[in-house]
Amino acid sequence: MSWGTELWDQFDNLEKHTQWGIDVLEKYIKFVKERTEIEISYAKQLRNLSKKYQPKKNSKEEEEYKYTSCKAFLATLNEMNDYAGQHEVISENMTSQITAELARFVQELKQERKSHFHDGRKAQQYIETFWKQLEASKRRFERDCKEADRAQQYFEKMDADINVTKADVEKARQQAQIRHQMAEDSKAEYSSILQKFNHDQREHYHTHIPNIFQKIQEMEERRIVRIGECMKTYAEVDRQVIPIIGKCLDGITKAAESIDQKNDSLLVIEAFKSGFEPPGDIDFEDFTQPMKRTVSESSLSNSRWDGKSEPKPGSKSKGKLWPFIKKNKGGGPEDFSNLPPEQRRKKLQQKVDELNKEIQKEMDQRDALTKMKDVYIKNPQMGDAASVDHKLTELGQNMEKLQLEAQKFEGWLAEVEGRLPVRTEQSRRQSGMYDTQNTSAVNNCAQDRESPDGSYTEEPSQESEMKVPVTEFDDEFDDEEPLPTIGTCKALYTFEGQNEGTISVMEGEMLYVIEEDKGDGWTRIRRNEDEEGYVPTSYVEVYLDKNAKDS
Repeated sequence: MSWGTELWDQFDNLEKHTQWGIDVLEKYIKFVKERTEIEISYAKQLRNLSKKYQPKKNSKEEEEYKYTSCKAFLATLNEMNDYAGQHEVISENMTSQITAELARFVQELKQERKSHFHDGRKAQQYIETFWKQLEASKRRFERDCKEADRAQQYFEKMDADINVTKADVEKARQQAQIRHQMAEDSKAEYSSILQKFNHDQREHYHTHIPNIFQKIQEMEERRIVRIGECMKTYAEVDRQVIPIIGKCLDGITKAAESIDQKNDSLLVIEAFKSGFEPPGDIDFEDFTQPMKRTVSESSLSNSRWDGKSEPKPGSKSKGKLWPFIKKNKGGGPEDFSNLPPEQRRKKLQQKVDELNKEIQKEMDQRDALTKMKDVYIKNPQMGDAASVDHKLTELGQNMEKLQLEAQKFEGWLAEVEGRLPVRTEQSRRQSGMYDTQNTSAVNNCAQDRESPDGSYTEEPSQESEMKVPVTEFDDEFDDEEPLPTIGTCKALYTFEGQNEGTISVMEGEMLYVIEEDKGDGWTRIRRNEDEEGYVPTSYVEVYLDKNAKDS
């Protein structure tokens, strides 16, 4: 079906219909544009939501993300960020593939429509003008015919009248002939114009107008096809991101499945473990007998001793069991001595790592400036080598300060990790619990991982008065037989044993193992019959005998 043949007389209606089609396109463009704005807004809100719940750097909240449940939540936030990115992709693709293309197509369509209807109006005007010309020719022919009839009648009347002169009759006859000739000419002109008009009219309604309307029809059909293609693209743009959105959702599911409640429970232990042993049984103190009261070695009671006389019967003990002792308030000392041994070790290790990172940063800057200075020396035109000396000096001073600071914390860390009990090694093996603090431990508050530190006592000023009573176990095990070897070990690093009970080793040295690490980070080794002591377990590679493992 062709508009040119079926709608040959519907020029005005076609003009209105094609304008409506363009309006529909522009409405669809507006719809897609608003959809892209919604996608951008949604993506922005998702990103802000993800950012809002991200852990703040260098905050307590960031430390919480070591737990698997918090890691899963962080993974969810990251996936939601990627999810938001896909909605931005939807917006970008719809803008580039639909709104921009359709807007360009609408402009082309408007120009084409304008051209076609201009040609149609021009053809209409031509045929209308020709029609008016034909009507004028027809009226002129009609008028000339009437004039010729009147002239003929007048001539016949004059010729029949005997009173009229012959000259008048001849004049009337000539006038009738002229009018008759004019009528014939008008007839010929009218006939010619009519024939040409009919030809042009046939061309107009069967050729020109059908061709123009056919182009308009093709233009309209292209518009319809194009809007259909855009609707498919609209769906395809969404479909293209579905796999990636699916991966984001899979990532959230995977993160949820990675949550390990047992691991989180272990992390809680690691985070809050103090390193102390639970208090042992408290001996019964019989106040009915005037006998000296002693403190059980298996107890963590922090009873006060004056080192000269026994506590008076009936006096209240000012020591308290560690789990029930309040911690000192405030920021805490620089060496973290207000913390339990295990937590203190972690804090010191963290501080050492931070200082080492800062030192490395300063070293990198120094190396870069040194290279720059070398370049300036070789190529003076590029810069003054002396200009970087001040900065190098400043960096050197900073590094020296940082290294001193690191050495200070490493010393505290070594004391926490390497400090041994003041008692004899035999007493150490005999007692399953921790000794009461001695005088030297007071000066190094909380550095001894073998006993509760003084910072947990409500009255730290009395620590200086405490003295550890000499136990009978010290003398009992002085002549104990040497421990048998249970394996060998190789020193991975050189260790300078400066504390009592430690032994120095050289890197690569082979020694005998006589006691495994009991969980305190130390292994007991022997070089010969007279030399034995403790070294950090991380400094040696242990090879235990099978028989020793089985036993």
